[in-house]
Amino acid sequence: MTPPPLRPAAPTLAAPDDVDAIHALRRSLEDWMAERGTVQWPQGSLPRERIAVQVEAGEWHVVRDTAGIAATARLLWSDPDFWGADPTPAVYVHGLMVARRRAGDRLGAALLDWAAEQGRAAGVPLFRLDCRTTNPALRAYYEAYGFTAVGRRDFPDFSCTLLELRLGAERVSEGVRSLGA
Repeated sequence: MTPPPLRPAAPTLAAPDDVDAIHALRRSLEDWMAERGTVQWPQGSLPRERIAVQVEAGEWHVVRDTAGIAATARLLWSDPDFWGADPTPAVYVHGLMVARRRAGDRLGAALLDWAAEQGRAAGVPLFRLDCRTTNPALRAYYEAYGFTAVGRRDFPDFSCTLLELRLGAERVSEGVRSLGA
C-alpha cells in the first residue's frame, strides 16, 4: 500500500535569502516544460531581479521541505497587468510552482487552498488566476479545482485564459485529487 502524500506545512513569507531558490525553481520548471513542449513560461522569462523586487514587496510565499523550497505562490490583491483596472475585490495567484521532487504530493492544491483561505479571511468574494491559452493541461487542473474560465487577455506575444472561483464557505479541493497535484 502506498503511503498518503505528506501534508505540507503552511506557506511562509519568502525572505530575501529565498530569491535564488525561487528563481532556480522557476528556471528548472521552465526547462522541464520546454523539454515536454508545454508552453506556459518561456525559458528565462522571469528575471531574478524581478523576483527580488516581488519578494521585497511581500508577494512570494514558500513551502519548504528538507531539500529546500518545495513550492511557491505569489499572492496579490490586484492584478492590473492581466485583469485590467477591475475594481472587484479579489485574491490573485501567480507563480504557483511545485518542485518536481514533490509532484503528486498535492502541494499545488494545498497552496490553492491556502490562497483561497487568505481571500476568505480578507473578505473578498473572488479568487483569480490565469494560464496561457497554450497550456490546456494547466487550465484543466484549475477547472478541476473549481475555477471557471471568464475571459481572455491577449498580449503581443501570448494570450492567457482568465479563471475565477467564487469564494464561499471552506471547501476541499477534491477535483484535483484525481490529478495527483
